[in-house]
Amino acid sequence: MQYKNELHVKILSLYRSGVIFIKKVKKLIDSFNYAIEGLIYTVRTQRNMRIHMVAALLVLSACFFYDLTKMELLVITITITMVLVCEMINTAIEFAIDATTNYYHPLAKLAKNVAAGAVLVTAINSILVGYIIFWDRLMPFTFVVIKKIKNSEPYMIFLSLVIVSLATVIAKAIFGEGTPLKGGMPSGHSAIGFSIATTIALLTEEPTVIILSYIMAFIVAQSRVDSQVHSVLEVIAGGLFGTLLTLLIFKIL
Repeated sequence: MQYKNELHVKILSLYRSGVIFIKKVKKLIDSFNYAIEGLIYTVRTQRNMRIHMVAALLVLSACFFYDLTKMELLVITITITMVLVCEMINTAIEFAIDATTNYYHPLAKLAKNVAAGAVLVTAINSILVGYIIFWDRLMPFTFVVIKKIKNSEPYMIFLSLVIVSLATVIAKAIFGEGTPLKGGMPSGHSAIGFSIATTIALLTEEPTVIILSYIMAFIVAQSRVDSQVHSVLEVIAGGLFGTLLTLLIFKIL
């Protein structure tokens, strides 16, 4: 009888331990679910987070095409993580301030600005890291394109701008937004501006000229946002579209 009681106590103890373990596992799983929900919500609602995610996917995809060392890959992943984490913290701070402050307060505005500044610092750092790691690997492709451009006829450069313009109009027709000359996805002014800047960058070896060319293209793109003709996403899409299409055209020529 005593043996049965001891066995019953052991079974009951094991059962309770199992229940406690299952509850702990469930809490851990719930914690992961909440964290994933927070990440998904940030991507769905925050435009900058979507931009960061697309950029991260492009950079990680590029890693497959280049012979990166373990250290370089580690630096890239840490840099991407820093940008995404800062953007999520910035979003959390904004939500916390909005939930606790229903009126304008200068300190609340300052807190949001500081959080946004942290994102800006990590974004600039990511550009610097990308430049250091990928620049030498992109140089052979750049030299081939520069040689082809310099050996091509002047009218071919003009033809590339025409192709970019027509492709932009076609893209706008596909998305069905705006008019051929105003509004819509992608921004035509941004596409042509960055196409011209890319062509100049490929024709010259002067860093000052290249920087000034892209500054002018950026000013053109910024003016489209300030005039509320295009959104930031449409301008970025136009810039990338014009740049990549120009590189592709001169790669084929």
